[in-house]
Amino acid sequence: MKTLIVEDEFTSRILLQGILSRNGECHVAVNGEEAVEAFRIAIVRGEPYDLICMDIKMPGISGVEAVSRIRAIEEKHGMNSTHGTKILMTTADDTPGGILQAFNALCDAYFVKPIDANKLLEKLRQMGLRV
Repeated sequence: MKTLIVEDEFTSRILLQGILSRNGECHVAVNGEEAVEAFRIAIVRGEPYDLICMDIKMPGISGVEAVSRIRAIEEKHGMNSTHGTKILMTTADDTPGGILQAFNALCDAYFVKPIDANKLLEKLRQMGLRV
């Protein structure tokens, strides 16, 4: 599994890398702009990400905007978001508005920090990303 972790906070990046690196290659972006560029490069190279863990609130473009841009890149390359990269929003924002924004941007799941490793891994199994 190839994963992109998008997180501006160091501790959250390290936590997610610790959980996900056991399941494959992990790349890191510290903001939404880096995430969109990393995703674009991966698509152009024919090596798309299987999973993106995206924080919502970051400097520059938000995680929600980054997800919208990523889904647009998928569409431009003939990929349907339901069959493309799985995107998990990872955030401290547990408000109904934040959750609604994330799903409107076409994320696949939403996790409130602190992330529970067992719940995250179970969600990956449900999405077919982990056995």
